[in-house]
Amino acid sequence: MDDREQDYDLATGQGLIACPRCDALHVEEEMDPGETARCIRCGSVLAKPREGAFAQLIALSFTSMVLLVGAVFFPFLEVSTMGFGNASSLFDVALAFAEGVLLPLVLAVLAMIIGLPIARAFLLVYTLAPLAQGRPPFRHAARAFRWSEIMRPWSMAEIFVIGTAVALVKVAGLATVHLGPAFWAFCALIFVNLASRAFMCQTSIWDAIEDAGLRTEFDAASRRGAGA
Repeated sequence: MDDREQDYDLATGQGLIACPRCDALHVEEEMDPGETARCIRCGSVLAKPREGAFAQLIALSFTSMVLLVGAVFFPFLEVSTMGFGNASSLFDVALAFAEGVLLPLVLAVLAMIIGLPIARAFLLVYTLAPLAQGRPPFRHAARAFRWSEIMRPWSMAEIFVIGTAVALVKVAGLATVHLGPAFWAFCALIFVNLASRAFMCQTSIWDAIEDAGLRTEFDAASRRGAGA
């Protein structure tokens, strides 16, 4: 029997890694920074550890939070016509619709484009800050990282920028539109998110959490242990 066949358990999945696209199982092996592991079936990247990636992800997470806070309070755009102009921020828009039937819609939009990205950035910092310093992770690091991955598809800052750009094309024919700092903060956020995805290696993070002795299995036993 090959030595590698003794390093995994099909019953628990220990020592195995599944392709996120085609679910093919692979035997997990130690990788050096700069190496890339790809699925033998579909070629998807399974792991791509980078030297100093944890510190870079923390820096990018803090950058995201700063940009999002600025995007809320700085002027988003200024519309002027016939000598009259008005500049508003997302916070001003939220206050304008704080009452009435549109309040749930405003809260949902702010949660998707502001709340979730900030929460996800905070969860990443919570997970990675001790690991980047070579210390054991916090007690709920596995749960925090799992929730950050669940939130990722729902963080819609990029969709908001695209929708705003489409709306501005229509408004530009009726009035003069000047883009404010908040709009450019959202544009910068897109590039920050792209850089974060380039440095992100979920496999390396899960391995670091497991190497510290924390449970990462999402089962009844782990939930009881987290709640103890």
